[in-house]
Amino acid sequence: MNIVTIVGARPQFIKAAAISRVLRSRHREVLVHTGQHYDPNMSAVFFDELGIPPPDVNLAVGSASHGAQTGAMLAKIEDVLLAERPDWVLVYGDTNSTLAGALAAAKLHIRVAHVEAGLRSFNRAMPEEINRIVTDHVSDLLLCPSQTAIDNLAREGITSGVALVGDVMADALRLAAERADHSTLETLGIQEGAYALATVHRAENTDEPGRLRGILSGLATLSIPVIFPVHPRARRAIAALGWTPPPQMRLIDPVGYLGMVALMRSARVILTDSGGIQKEAYWLGVPCVTLRDETEWVETVTCGWNTLVGADPERIAAAAHQPRPTTPRPPLYGDGFAAERCVTALETWNVERKRGSIER
Repeated sequence: MNIVTIVGARPQFIKAAAISRVLRSRHREVLVHTGQHYDPNMSAVFFDELGIPPPDVNLAVGSASHGAQTGAMLAKIEDVLLAERPDWVLVYGDTNSTLAGALAAAKLHIRVAHVEAGLRSFNRAMPEEINRIVTDHVSDLLLCPSQTAIDNLAREGITSGVALVGDVMADALRLAAERADHSTLETLGIQEGAYALATVHRAENTDEPGRLRGILSGLATLSIPVIFPVHPRARRAIAALGWTPPPQMRLIDPVGYLGMVALMRSARVILTDSGGIQKEAYWLGVPCVTLRDETEWVETVTCGWNTLVGADPERIAAAAHQPRPTTPRPPLYGDGFAAERCVTALETWNVERKRGSIER
């Protein structure tokens, strides 16, 4: 098979690394980087560390408003697809790159496979929610990380072409944990279990000064050092606020994936608005405080290892200072071998469709 894979943001690089490793052993893949994340610390270092070959195509779209960015991607991806005429277009997650790739393929009648299908926050004010809903409804193969995701699709009338594969980020984390770069801790002069790790990047937080100020105020009250790798969007927003961090907060540049795994694994608590980090915290056994009002990864909350606090400073501080959970961590989102299941689902789609079990 000939596959075109669309990526544009660092969580997608992590997911693509797991699947590409399997896919390229059996098929041809053209990797297209939209350029949505173009900072070297957000992009190139991930390809190097994860062992992904350099992108075959870099569209270099960069930052823009949602409409302008998605439109630019759509036009450029269409050109690639017309040249390649792939059997499948593979998209990941819920970014503008995901939406543009899915729409470009669907309009050219090229089959779309969506990795991480079926996730819902039930908050349509989130751009990511719109992206994932539209992508799911134009996809032919929906590769779901959990039964909850399958149930969400069924409520929307999507029952054909749905496969439970687990979460490919578990595959990537399983491999990365063996190679985690602990020199990051030494460089920062921090000790295992003696700091909080924070990340903020979602537009609902960075583009709303009131929410961002609330989050920063909550982080500033923590009684332990806070290591805060700052996303470029967040850095611009913090500068616009004129906010100065207290001494125990260290705002650093984004780190590579292996360094980030080391920071996550050794943290006392993780505070984040990232969906991927919520899962990684759970798999690593580190308590998570989610800086949002809802989450797609509801199972981590139900298990007691993830607490939703929004942007309220008092709730942030209270959750971060909670004792470590004593509740068990049942296996969630697969066993670390989701990539193999994703590739097998692509390979068997035509066979299963002929048998009548998958309909377009």
